[in-house]
Amino acid sequence: MDAMDSGIAKFPDLIDARRDELIALTQDLIRMPTLNPPGEAYLEICEYLAKRLKARKFHVELIRAHGTPGDSARYPRWNVVARREGKGPGACVHFNSHIDVVETGHGWTMDPFGGELKDGKIYGRGACDMKGGLAASIIAAEAFIDSFPDFNGAIEISGTADEETGGYGGVAYLAEKGYFNPSRVQHVIIPEPLNKDRVCLGHRGVWWAEIETRGHIAHGSMPFLGDCAVRHMGAVLQEFETGLYPALALKHTAMPVVPEGARQSTMNINSFHGGQAEPEADFTGFPSACVPDSCRMIIDRRYIIEEDPDDVRREVADVLAKVSAQRNDFSYDIREMWHVTPTMTDKSSPVVQSVSKSIEKVLNKSPEYVVSPGTYDQKHIDRIGRLKDCIAYGPGILDLAHQPDEYVGVDDMIDSAKVMALSLQDLLNA
Repeated sequence: MDAMDSGIAKFPDLIDARRDELIALTQDLIRMPTLNPPGEAYLEICEYLAKRLKARKFHVELIRAHGTPGDSARYPRWNVVARREGKGPGACVHFNSHIDVVETGHGWTMDPFGGELKDGKIYGRGACDMKGGLAASIIAAEAFIDSFPDFNGAIEISGTADEETGGYGGVAYLAEKGYFNPSRVQHVIIPEPLNKDRVCLGHRGVWWAEIETRGHIAHGSMPFLGDCAVRHMGAVLQEFETGLYPALALKHTAMPVVPEGARQSTMNINSFHGGQAEPEADFTGFPSACVPDSCRMIIDRRYIIEEDPDDVRREVADVLAKVSAQRNDFSYDIREMWHVTPTMTDKSSPVVQSVSKSIEKVLNKSPEYVVSPGTYDQKHIDRIGRLKDCIAYGPGILDLAHQPDEYVGVDDMIDSAKVMALSLQDLLNA
């Protein structure tokens, strides 16, 4: 057995031996309540990661995304990027994990930020989405470096902000600054919780828009003297129900989107606001009698790679035009909030091939190739960074993300870390 084969053979033992360390690292990360919004504890978790990775001879940068959405003196958007150079020239493999987590919500039976270990599972908000994946990537990189101290190329590990709210203060900012330029990074693995036997090639597209219908305020006892903006919006909703939703249900994709229900075009009514604002929590009186002169609705449209983005916009514009032709004094505005095109990495790309082979070695099964129903930070690496060799792969069960009693299995993290370490060996030492 030569030195390289010997190093590969060590991976399972080295990572198994780090089980307690992996558990402790994941618990530490969960116990930092990096809630977004508003963006709590970002600097705390970045400094924690920086200290650990500096001790392993990574060059570490703390980068604040000044001026991005949500960035403020109280809630600065901090990111950490750590790079370990090898002994010789070669490719760079980058593990990117977001550090933010969504609100806890109701229904927990565990402390959302306790990081409790029970029956081989670590519980907490962000356990699977995606602090378990971040911890697994760190353990994998450290095991690889210990096995191959003279590796060629470079390894990068990043913890980035705001993925849960679009990633503009995290990966998008770093991509704009050149951190994902293909001249410095060649392969990216994002340890999102897509299940340990899956390779996620990309995601559907998304188009968010705000529609506002306008009316005329009047006394609620004499609504005929006003014009109800909510009724106008109701006509829009009715046209969505009878026309647009059935049409979307007929649009199916060849993308391997999971779950099955997402293999078509979908649209969610994200929010609906009409008339007077909700009163303050301590106000117990009645609303005033007014005809609402404004109603706003935000739509979240997810579309497939077979669709043209202009057609996605046009479908909603056609609905509004139809309602306008049917209703007197129908007045509206539509504002695009954000848009991301679908992306899907080719199965023949190097990172897909390496991770696939590693899954087969570790799990003794062929991987499933999937596409995410929602977007994640691959969109910025592709669109801004122009880096195509990017996938999502990590531990955790996708359906647990954003749920109460979210958890990540320790065995799943161990297996995923082995897959990541083997993929490093294949991409850097092949």
